[in-house]
Amino acid sequence: MKLLYSETITLFLVMDSLGVVPIALASLKKVNPKRHTFILFRESIIAFLILALFLFFGDYFLQSLNITQAALRIAGGIILFLIAIKMIFPREDEAKEHDYGEPFIVPLAIPMIAGPSAMATIMLFSTQHPEQTGALLFALFIASALSALVLIFGSQLRYFLGEKGLIALERLMGMLLTTIAVQMFLDGMQDYLHLHKLSGSS
Repeated sequence: MKLLYSETITLFLVMDSLGVVPIALASLKKVNPKRHTFILFRESIIAFLILALFLFFGDYFLQSLNITQAALRIAGGIILFLIAIKMIFPREDEAKEHDYGEPFIVPLAIPMIAGPSAMATIMLFSTQHPEQTGALLFALFIASALSALVLIFGSQLRYFLGEKGLIALERLMGMLLTTIAVQMFLDGMQDYLHLHKLSGSS
């Protein structure tokens, strides 16, 4: 239960659905409003399926590249930290409007929802808990569902919280993600030092 809770929260934070809301609204600006819910739901499902592929096959990919779990933890911690910093201190040109027509896979499913950080995180979880694939898939499903709800009700959230409220909430989530990233980095360093100590003693 603790695993399910922690991994769900981490995945939801990494997906940064609040940060995606302004980009999603901008990319759907020229699309019939009646199709908005369908498009966001479809893109969320596509993102979920892509991340599920990384959950099931990410470990084989890492093994083929001879990447250790310690290295992935350290890299994952660094990536999450950078994502968190980006959430806390966003660039002013991040939410500029782009005319993509009706979005399909790009840019909402990839790289907005299923971005590099989410892919790296789900691969890390799959190597940390290979015996808990079912629980991780369920955690991914819950995180994806929550992210989809945030995106679908993005315009209402923007109206209710206001632009500043939405930014403040995203920055608060960024602060929380920072602590998760630091802990992940420290765990990776601990794993590395433990392996180095074992190899040195042998």
